[in-house]
Amino acid sequence: MEKMATFKIKMKSESSPKNTMKKRFKKRYIAYGLFLAYVVMCQACMTMRFTKKETKYFFDSAGLPYKDTVFTTQGRDIHYIITGNDKLPTLFFIHGSPGSWNAFKDYMKDTLLLQKYRLVAVDRPGFGYSDFGEAEGLLPQCEQIGALIRFLDNGQPKTLVGHSLGGPVVVKLAAMHPDWYKNLVVLSGSVDPKAETPEKWRAVIKTTPLRFLIPGALRASNDELWILKKDLYDLQPTLKNITADVLIIHGTKDPLVPYSNVGFMKFEFVNARSMKVISIKDANHFIPWEHYDEIRDALLKL
Repeated sequence: MEKMATFKIKMKSESSPKNTMKKRFKKRYIAYGLFLAYVVMCQACMTMRFTKKETKYFFDSAGLPYKDTVFTTQGRDIHYIITGNDKLPTLFFIHGSPGSWNAFKDYMKDTLLLQKYRLVAVDRPGFGYSDFGEAEGLLPQCEQIGALIRFLDNGQPKTLVGHSLGGPVVVKLAAMHPDWYKNLVVLSGSVDPKAETPEKWRAVIKTTPLRFLIPGALRASNDELWILKKDLYDLQPTLKNITADVLIIHGTKDPLVPYSNVGFMKFEFVNARSMKVISIKDANHFIPWEHYDEIRDALLKL
């Protein structure tokens, strides 16, 4: 009996390293599998856009007809939504980074705005359904969006409304074609290059393979934010071209886009036909949603 017990103990000790190796391999493959699943998930999640079904449900619930379509220019697709009467003046809504047209979804169905305007909300290049993931600098963005605006021209006054990084986009559009636009509305816009922090870490996560570890729209956002500061320096000398009526709305405690941008625009927009600033006391960066009524009412008074 003692010999048998000794033999069993030896067998157990001899098989133990093999079992340990199997467990290690199993854990390694599980880790590889989880990592691969995360990379795949990154390509599909955080798109920050409505599906076509969600868009239809949103407007159907409001009993509002809409157009959901794509305009192609320079080999790129620009997706946009239209509501309202085609014969009215147009508000063009340009979202921030990241985001998509539905950042302005509540404005698109607002009954008061619809009485006065045709409403167009655009997916900026690289976001929503505008070649998702392929971000562009300010100039190519504005060339493509500008082509869409010209395509949709109905002979009525046009107003640009841009939030956050959509701010410098609408500012550049107004500087490129000052005679196209009656009003320029900048919501928490990042226009001052000196107010942008260096954020050198963005260059690191732009590299392969690190960029593929960033979920969905955040990857395109990182790409465009990395080149934004240079784009803003290139934009600055052209700001004198703007001749529209300008409305700037900014929260005084915006942690993402400093309030100092307001002073910069007031100083640089020397040829604006008129200039109005609405400073929202203690407001943060998310004024299009947290101060909806105030912004909607300002748009109605343009």
